[in-house]
Amino acid sequence: MKSILTLTFFLTLLLSAFAQTIKPSPVGVQLYSFREQFKADARGTFQRVKDLGIKEVECAGFYGMTPEDFKKNLDEFGLKAIGSGADFAELEDDAKLAAVIKTAKILKTKYVVCFWIPHIEGGFTLEEAEKAIKVFNKAGKKIAENGLGLLYHPHGYEFRPYKDRYLMDLILQKTLPQYVNYEMDINWVFHAGHNPVTWLKKYPTRWEALHIKDRNHATPCNQFGRMDVELNCTIGQGEVNTADIMRTARALGIKHYFIEDESSRSFEQTPASIDYLRQFFVKK
Repeated sequence: MKSILTLTFFLTLLLSAFAQTIKPSPVGVQLYSFREQFKADARGTFQRVKDLGIKEVECAGFYGMTPEDFKKNLDEFGLKAIGSGADFAELEDDAKLAAVIKTAKILKTKYVVCFWIPHIEGGFTLEEAEKAIKVFNKAGKKIAENGLGLLYHPHGYEFRPYKDRYLMDLILQKTLPQYVNYEMDINWVFHAGHNPVTWLKKYPTRWEALHIKDRNHATPCNQFGRMDVELNCTIGQGEVNTADIMRTARALGIKHYFIEDESSRSFEQTPASIDYLRQFFVKK
């Protein structure tokens, strides 16, 4: 019995020492990055996320769990959900929106995040943009009344020309900031042929969160919101002007940053991505 107790004591010390060696990550992660791993082993994946030093996450599905059970796992592994997703169709429908709000409250998130506006494949029209503006303002008001915020995450098709500007300008200008704000995925803005720094500076009070994503050099751009996920690379090693973007975002006071690596190498690449991003959070 004494030897068992001694072994238990030393194992406890070893685990404690290991825990202390984990550096807290200055950025969070969009859990969609690890969707395949969650499907195979949800609890093991939660542990791996924790072992990366990550504290903040965005949710992307519950992998067979109820929101209540998912929240229990988040709590157990020391993870705080900042945002939970909502389909555009859920924002349009009052009953579905009520369910979205209920889920967000169970998870105790800060935001409900919409990631896609339905549109004709290969295009995005003025009519589709105007419909989105109405849906976002109406749903955002209801979400705000429940103590939450609504964010929209563009995917690049919104940056099509409109008159002397872009449809994204129209969406930003006609959505009400007290009800609707934005999460920039720096890759998708870059993928649409635009400089994310320009858009951060153009609407400095509207971007409340960032998805940080990089891609291989010479990746072809388009405005369709489509790209081979295997082109995602370790942040700082690709062609996105991440350093300029991060310095601008930090200067603007953006609070929430999430790595999103959609490739099959996400767990292998994320530690180096975190290490690269640490430099932008050093207090001077």
